[in-house]
Amino acid sequence: MRAIELADVGRAYGERVALAGVTLELEAGKTLAVFGANGAGKTTLLRILATLLRPHRGAVRVLGRELPREGYAVRGRVGFLGHDPLLYRDLTARENLRFHARLHGVSFARIDTLLEAVGLERRGDEPVHTFSRGMVQRLAVCRAVLHEPELLLLDEPLAGLDPGAAAAVAPLLAGGTRVLISHDVEHGLDEADLVLGLRGGRTAFLEEKPSVTTVRELYA
Repeated sequence: MRAIELADVGRAYGERVALAGVTLELEAGKTLAVFGANGAGKTTLLRILATLLRPHRGAVRVLGRELPREGYAVRGRVGFLGHDPLLYRDLTARENLRFHARLHGVSFARIDTLLEAVGLERRGDEPVHTFSRGMVQRLAVCRAVLHEPELLLLDEPLAGLDPGAAAAVAPLLAGGTRVLISHDVEHGLDEADLVLGLRGGRTAFLEEKPSVTTVRELYA
């Protein structure tokens, strides 16, 4: 089964083209790593897959559904972790996760399991606005994986995490079908089954095993 199918996908913001003619297929259970300099179109691509943006051209299918027409059938099956943690800062960590658990019909028992996994069990009843950046990121990971999604869309998921925290969240983000945006070239390549390089919104390469040098040239 193909988890993601893109055909000539494009998106613009006014006169600025963010994506132009991106075409690829990703099999279920595989990881797509996306590399590119700032402004290359990586986050735009991720937000289209998450049903948060509409493409202006081309065809998009995610988990067998056509986007944006069937976005309603995809949203509950996707876990999205972007630059915005999508957390309510005045609510506690546990209250945030309970809110999302209700949306997805998830047992509250999973909340305690996740908080313990990322080392936040003792801070679970404190408001998010008292958390450090790293703690917020760990909680955002819990939110993204709470409903055990079929597809994870990850934009720099280890950003702001020290090595210990990164090691704690890594098992929660492992396995399944994933799209991973990363500026850590070596880590991203290690995780990837397929690699997309973007430059100026266009596909610079789409390969299974590009070299580190090939990827680094995107940032030159």
